[in-house]
Amino acid sequence: MKTFTLVFGAFYGMLSVILGAFGAHAFKSMLSAERLESFETGVRYQMYAAFFLLIVGYILKFDTGSQKWISLAMIIGTFLFSFSIYFLSFQDYWGVNLKFLGPITPLGGLFMIISWAMLIWYFAKNKI
Repeated sequence: MKTFTLVFGAFYGMLSVILGAFGAHAFKSMLSAERLESFETGVRYQMYAAFFLLIVGYILKFDTGSQKWISLAMIIGTFLFSFSIYFLSFQDYWGVNLKFLGPITPLGGLFMIISWAMLIWYFAKNKI
């Protein structure tokens, strides 16, 4: 689980840099200012998650189910949060209605919040 967490952290970080570069250059001509701002929010939170996963990957031993869920909740939450934003940002450009993804974004955010809360609980419980 440690390797899984670290690989996802590195992958999310790499993908954030790639998508951020596209957002700063190629997507400027494709997306409205409002959609581009949303896209950048997804990229920013994906990078925060990348740092979270890399740090957690080194700190935790992953010898309990709750430690594993700290990582999994952030991985799942980031995917739901950021990728739903990415798709919603492009719905006008693609000419498709993806509004059904709207409720997915806050669900992803909730998973991310739960992950942070579980980490707080872990630190408090273990007096780290």
